[in-house]
Amino acid sequence: MARSSTRPTSRDVAHAAGVSQAAVSLVLGDKWRGRVSQATAERVREAARDLGYRPNLAARNLRLGRTRTVLLVVPALTTEFFAGVYTGAARVAAEHGFGVVLYPSPEGIGPARDPFASARAALDGVIASSMAADALTAIRGEALPLVMLDSDPAGSLGAATVNLDIADGVRQVAAHLLGLGHRRVLHLAADVPSWTFEVRAKELAARLAAVPGARLRTARAPISIEGARAAAHAAFTAPGPRPTAVVCDDDKLAAGAYKALRRLGLRVPDDVSVTGLDDLALATALDPELTTVRLDAELFGERGMSALLAVLEGREPAGGDIPVELVVRGSTAPPREP
Repeated sequence: MARSSTRPTSRDVAHAAGVSQAAVSLVLGDKWRGRVSQATAERVREAARDLGYRPNLAARNLRLGRTRTVLLVVPALTTEFFAGVYTGAARVAAEHGFGVVLYPSPEGIGPARDPFASARAALDGVIASSMAADALTAIRGEALPLVMLDSDPAGSLGAATVNLDIADGVRQVAAHLLGLGHRRVLHLAADVPSWTFEVRAKELAARLAAVPGARLRTARAPISIEGARAAAHAAFTAPGPRPTAVVCDDDKLAAGAYKALRRLGLRVPDDVSVTGLDDLALATALDPELTTVRLDAELFGERGMSALLAVLEGREPAGGDIPVELVVRGSTAPPREP
């Protein structure tokens, strides 16, 4: 179909598809279900594509009183995991005519100033990781429709919470190590005051407490390779029986543990088994490759954005935690010592 030199209008799309302008508005506004048929919706979309039609978002947003912009607040210690969360959120947002602005909460200097003249005027809603919750005060995000990620559902600031099943991930790690025969375990814990890390600590402690003879020690470290190396070195040179396994809250912590163990002349997994949590690209860059828990970051972002859209539309967001999966690689083996 030939395109005219002038910008096509919804009237042109309606004429090409053989429908009313109202039907075009319903379909392109994603409000057609139950009002027009699937075949009609497809015909309208095809006509819009052929004509190169783009809705006038500025005019539509003015009518709706919306900017169709969502803020995604993540911690400054952003890894590829949060890049995946952004990718998933942006994908769902784009399908519904929304944009996503990424806002990392600055590290070490407290929350940054509001990047917008008025958060309420500039945003339709916020998706925030509990690890970056302090930033919400600075941007007045708690006054907007809010979805919390990795947050305690019982005490969440948000209208909805979306969580990965972290507790089950820790259960899978504990079952794997206990099944191999490990009884002396070091928890290399992220030194970050966040619900998600509290869940990991509590679940690991509960699993080991249920096994006679199992002992758990905890060393805290910032989420950095050097911080983890120092904490692991201190733990393995402390008096008492040496741990045979290290459970790390994050793959980056596991990399630090590898460095500490190597400098102490200990081999992974011959002398010490190590597990991580995230399944970042780093997990397969380590040698041996890291046994870790795979978290679907993009699905996490998709579910977060879908939950916010539900809140904005007055619907109940989908419930249930997102499943996680233990990926067993070369960093775990039975202990040499019983």
